[in-house]
Amino acid sequence: MSVIYFILIYLFSNLGAFGVISLVSALTGKENMEDYKGFYKTNPLLSWVLALALFSLAGIPPTAGFFGKFFLLMAGAAKENYILITIAALNMIVSLYYYLRIIKAMFMDNNENPLPSLKTGIFPKAGLVICVIGILFTGLYSGIYHYINQLITAL
Repeated sequence: MSVIYFILIYLFSNLGAFGVISLVSALTGKENMEDYKGFYKTNPLLSWVLALALFSLAGIPPTAGFFGKFFLLMAGAAKENYILITIAALNMIVSLYYYLRIIKAMFMDNNENPLPSLKTGIFPKAGLVICVIGILFTGLYSGIYHYINQLITAL
């Protein structure tokens, strides 16, 4: 059950993060982390979508990623699989470092030549809005976890 909830969260978070990155790449041809320095100054909404997705992937509360990782680790603890939990926790720490580096570049670092303000179409915007709603809804509304649990027990 925890795995299905985690996959749902991971889906929204990855689609949000890679959606912004793909959009930037398609419109500017920029793909390096250096290119994202000062991204917030020219594209605040896209920066926040990417930051939210990265926070969720890193497992920062109250995003969905925190609850997904929490439920997954609790399921592992219930099975007394402490070696796997330790490995997962160490991987979470390493991933947090890399995700926060991107967020730092976007919001805190300056770039002499920042990315221009990007104009996006209705479909990319709609896709990113769905991802943000998915991340926040599954994170803040715990009823989704119980709903998935009821679906699984009904099978």
